[in-house]
Amino acid sequence: MRMRTLPLLMLPAILLGACTQTQAEVERAQVREAGVQEKLAKELAGLVPGKPESCISQFPQKQSSGYGATILYRVNNGLVYRSDTVGGCEGIARGDILVTRTPSGQLCRGDIAQTFDQASRFPTGSCSFGDFVPYRKP
Repeated sequence: MRMRTLPLLMLPAILLGACTQTQAEVERAQVREAGVQEKLAKELAGLVPGKPESCISQFPQKQSSGYGATILYRVNNGLVYRSDTVGGCEGIARGDILVTRTPSGQLCRGDIAQTFDQASRFPTGSCSFGDFVPYRKP
């Protein structure tokens, strides 16, 4: 009987060990994140952040691009909205499609967006928007 309970007691430790990252994986993730932040800084260079807004109009159409958990909506050369999301919409950085559904014609903090693979049209993630911070040319 003792032989059967010992493996069961070891199971949580084995599962926990399988979920931890190695030092090399942590370092690769840090390098990736630093690269994402560098690209984001280049996109927002020369623009000044304004007061965060809880909602923005969906119209006119805005070009969206992803940088990790951050989504930028480019209205024109002088105005870009930044929303830091919570969840899993990082796929738009690699070309996934961002889909939002809102009856009000506005994107608002807390609204949920989904990402879909362009080729297969299968869902790849979802996230909720944070505040929309306008970045404008000074």
